[in-house]
Amino acid sequence: MSGEPIVTLIGHVGADPEIRYVASGTPVCNFSLAVTPRTLNRQTNQWENGATAWYRCTIWREHGEHVAETIQKGMRVIVTGRLTVRTYEHDGAERTALEVAVDEIGPTLRYATAHVTKTTNTNSQAHSQVQGQAGDDYDPWAAQANSPAGSAFDSLPPF
Repeated sequence: MSGEPIVTLIGHVGADPEIRYVASGTPVCNFSLAVTPRTLNRQTNQWENGATAWYRCTIWREHGEHVAETIQKGMRVIVTGRLTVRTYEHDGAERTALEVAVDEIGPTLRYATAHVTKTTNTNSQAHSQVQGQAGDDYDPWAAQANSPAGSAFDSLPPF
């Protein structure tokens, strides 16, 4: 849906991500993200927590499977995605939930370290059709160096 605000949130995962499969077999991963603002009280010189906002995060397909295998309860993560507001009824009362359709997610490295392992593409035929290269070995930076002037790679940053 167009017009949804793009947000970047930093918070803690509230529970281990849950992976489910819809009727078509497509995986979908869900988890809750707690975002608590901290401010410095200048009178006491102490950090104080504000009200915690909870966001329901959803990630589809292989990306969701990667998240379910990697992210755990309590991890501090950074999430970027499209923010939506959903209204529903629970026990006769109308409630509102903030949800994020996740585009990117990863652990924050302020208080932790991470080891990244590249996954192989299980859908290499579709990947090669989209990228014009051979599946898992596709390197967009090498392709940029070998591409003719005026190609789609001209808009990529040089770093």
